[in-house]
Amino acid sequence: MSSNLYNTLMRSNSFGGLMRAAAAIVALTAAMSLRIAAAENLQDEYARIADWRAKRLASLTSETGWLTPIALYWLKDGENSFGRASDRAFSVDAAALAADTGAFVLTDGRVRYVAHASKAMTYLGKPVTSLDLVSDVDEKPTELVAGSLHFMLIERAGHLGIRVRDSVSPNRLQFKGLQYFPFRADWHIQAHFEPYVPERRIPIVNILGMTEEMTSPGAIVFEREGRSWRLDAMLEAPGDRELFVMFSDATSGKQTYGAGRFLYVGLPNADRIEVDFNEAFNPPCAFTDFATCPLPPQQNQLALAIDAGELKYERAH
Repeated sequence: MSSNLYNTLMRSNSFGGLMRAAAAIVALTAAMSLRIAAAENLQDEYARIADWRAKRLASLTSETGWLTPIALYWLKDGENSFGRASDRAFSVDAAALAADTGAFVLTDGRVRYVAHASKAMTYLGKPVTSLDLVSDVDEKPTELVAGSLHFMLIERAGHLGIRVRDSVSPNRLQFKGLQYFPFRADWHIQAHFEPYVPERRIPIVNILGMTEEMTSPGAIVFEREGRSWRLDAMLEAPGDRELFVMFSDATSGKQTYGAGRFLYVGLPNADRIEVDFNEAFNPPCAFTDFATCPLPPQQNQLALAIDAGELKYERAH
């Protein structure tokens, strides 16, 4: 009990005085409880964001994370030879490859790997001489392995390509860590969700200039600096349990990556949706030249400084 409240209570020689003092004590106790609860909530928020950042770092730095791509080759119809030799259509200078390792054969939208060197590539731990490839639009794409190299067929806007990852790539070995704005509790907001009925198909251009349509079930609308802002949210695949948001803001190209940042949010509850910009992160293209990142549509390019989340990454040279 504070000394002022104690003195007030001691001086109170009437029932009314005692009641007023008791009420003051109750009010003080309630205020202290609210402050303690707020502090505990803030600690929980810090812990949650720390956990999110740890998972983000683990994913990025894993053997198949976005620090590992070393090449991307867009296939042409017919045979696309590859190997260590420079005269191959697709050359990767790596000791794990033979001079003429094999070919990726594109026929009628399907791709088949054909070996030219014995035991050059494996699939699920076993050498393969030929194999039809499943692209990354499937949940379980085919992954061919040669030493520390991993080869995967990717599909973007009707184009088929082979992306090569190296688990010991210089980007991964020389990774300098991630940096963030200081945690901001006020950027964890309860926003309004404005559904689109029917869902909208929105053209999204990627960093290579290819265009694909994505489905937007609605827009996230929130208040900041005395006005409303909105972001179209996307579904990456039917049945997803979270929404994907691409945005740029007044920090883009300054404190944050120039092409914008990404954010995942849970599905709305009726017309409300929880958004935490402390979880905004850099797209893969911030870390490698061999990604095909989608760019924020014009309506998601905000003239607002969202000073929360991941800062831009300065790659080692």
